[in-house]
Amino acid sequence: MTNRLAVFDCDGTLVDSQANICRAMEAAFAEAGFEPPERAAIRRIVGLSLVPAIARLLPEGDPALHEAMADSYKRAFFAMRSNGALDPEPLFDGIAETIAALDATGWLLGIATGKSDRGLIAILEHHGLRARFVTLQTADRHPSKPHPSMLEAAIAEAGATPDTTAMIGDTSFDIAMARATGAHAIGVAWGYHDPHELAEAGAAMIAGHPLDLVRQLESL
Repeated sequence: MTNRLAVFDCDGTLVDSQANICRAMEAAFAEAGFEPPERAAIRRIVGLSLVPAIARLLPEGDPALHEAMADSYKRAFFAMRSNGALDPEPLFDGIAETIAALDATGWLLGIATGKSDRGLIAILEHHGLRARFVTLQTADRHPSKPHPSMLEAAIAEAGATPDTTAMIGDTSFDIAMARATGAHAIGVAWGYHDPHELAEAGAAMIAGHPLDLVRQLESL
């Protein structure tokens, strides 16, 4: 029997990390001499890898500038972590229970995220969830979403197939990646893109609460 695999996005799906992302992005823009974007604009690029995210926020910049600003972002984030200044990145209510329920019913669990390996591991260890996931795919090894590379690697590593895999995320980037891979695309209503955008992107289902995912996945 082919394994059933539920792959989660991280920021905006598992954890509410917008405050730290916004602060680091604001620092990167300030260091480069630009007025920082509105936080609503920053939230819209959460989920992309860092350089493509900055390119969307500053399309008039050239690739070298985007790379330099990405380095500034990383330095700002590292400084916040080193100084104990990171805001809490809490799990959304019901996520821990949902992960436990899916694990108990035989789903393998994975993550596909624009975070770095270090950032993702830090979050999972902080919340005691590292052991729950059999595959972790990050921006360190893959092109940015919605390129299917992350999800394809997760499927291969878990011994699943696209038709036994669900990609669960809060942005249209997650939905587009799922559709490009042939996996089931499930949106969540508590993240950084509006549910109507997820539906327009092709989400087969949209969960209003994390625990809805248990029922929705069993219906696939």
